[in-house]
Amino acid sequence: MYRIGLDIGGTGIQIGLVDEKGHILERSELVTDTSHPFSEQVHAMANCIQEMIDSSGYSLLDIASIGAGVPGVANQKTGEVIYCTNLGWKHVPFREEFRKYFDKPVFVDNDATVAGLAESVAGVSAGSSSSVFITIGTGIGSGIIINGRIWSGAHGVGSELGHAILELDGEPCTCGNHGCVERYCSATAIIRMAREQLTRHPESSMMLACEGDLKKVNARIVIDAAREGDPTAEKVFRRFIKALSQTVANIINVIDPEIIVLGGGVARAGSFLLDAVRNDFPNYILYKDLPCAHIELARLGSDAGIIGAAMLS
Repeated sequence: MYRIGLDIGGTGIQIGLVDEKGHILERSELVTDTSHPFSEQVHAMANCIQEMIDSSGYSLLDIASIGAGVPGVANQKTGEVIYCTNLGWKHVPFREEFRKYFDKPVFVDNDATVAGLAESVAGVSAGSSSSVFITIGTGIGSGIIINGRIWSGAHGVGSELGHAILELDGEPCTCGNHGCVERYCSATAIIRMAREQLTRHPESSMMLACEGDLKKVNARIVIDAAREGDPTAEKVFRRFIKALSQTVANIINVIDPEIIVLGGGVARAGSFLLDAVRNDFPNYILYKDLPCAHIELARLGSDAGIIGAAMLS
């Protein structure tokens, strides 16, 4: 039997037919159209799925279930998407609406959580009994996998690592709190810190890279400059690594997983990022003379959303 996975984003929706080992056999996609009501958006997804199945030579009899990852909060028990800002969804009956088109089990969860599940099934954390996935992009997403199953807490809103408090009364966060992890460990945080430094150090090579326009600064410019030894970029990168390492240490001190996986756009910095975190996080863990989690980079890339969604059950 095969499964359908949907990676639902604010601008596009990736759909795949996935086998039991996590291999994507068929793909399709459509543009996210938030101008349409929720029911019409689901109708468009259902049509895309049906067309993909029909054109691939498979049939609905071959499909065991349908799963979706969304950039928001979902109730795994009821199949309701509680809150999804990018799509304009609030308390929408995702499972109920989808089952109007397919008489199959339908599952839905947070996109970072399903990416973590994908890595534990077919990626770098496959074979581990426990793992934590951190996606480092515009914000911070995360997923906790224990004994091969997603752990989202008693009320389905757990694993929001990006909004754990890292610094008391620190930087204001979009969630309304101050000092959240994603205010220090995300691409947005890197950009903010770089702009602050560039106002004091315009001689930095980053200024040339952004053509003198601070609005053009991005995380890649900062990391590339730090890799080349620019002192200002190095200062920003070290601050970012310290915050990320403290976050990793907090996970180890609280959950003690086998493996912590770093993914997302910033993780494309590869070994430059990974080596820095591996060197720094031991400074903050409690039991320094005992084994602790391996820190690794995600392997599945953009496929993780489809694979993980398909593996929901």
